Amino acid sequence: MATNVAFFAVPPERVWAVLADPKTYGHWVVGTDTIRDADARWPAVGSKLHHRVGVGPFKLNDNSEVLESDPPRRLVLQARGRPFGTARVMLELGEHDGGTRVTMSEGPGDPISRLIHNPLFDRLVRARNHESLRRLGELAGAGDDAPRRGVDSATP
Repeated sequence: MATNVAFFAVPPERVWAVLADPKTYGHWVVGTDTIRDADARWPAVGSKLHHRVGVGPFKLNDNSEVLESDPPRRLVLQARGRPFGTARVMLELGEHDGGTRVTMSEGPGDPISRLIHNPLFDRLVRARNHESLRRLGELAGAGDDAPRRGVDSATP
């Protein structure tokens, strides 16, 4: 499982506001090209965010579903990019030093994805999620460099 940690100098509610707005995912989630639609109940459990993922001409439409939602502390998603697999993405927010500590963990989301999972894949996911957290912090108003303060993006 790939895990990244970042600290933002804003309260958890500000970070959660970004997570609760489906229109922001196209900006902060690296690899997401377009948000096509979202259920009106987003981010309630069972709601879906319909997106296009990929790079260049290699794009596909799929969705992410909320598995757990505990505002403003925890959001767990089943992110789909089929036929390439699925991922279970967990975002945990906690108060820390007057700001927010965000832990983002991502691992395989189904048995087939587990078959192709390996340490190199985790490294690539950590690099991508480091940039995603930087963008999330920017949207939450923490500033461009906020995630770099205290980031531990190489957590094994």
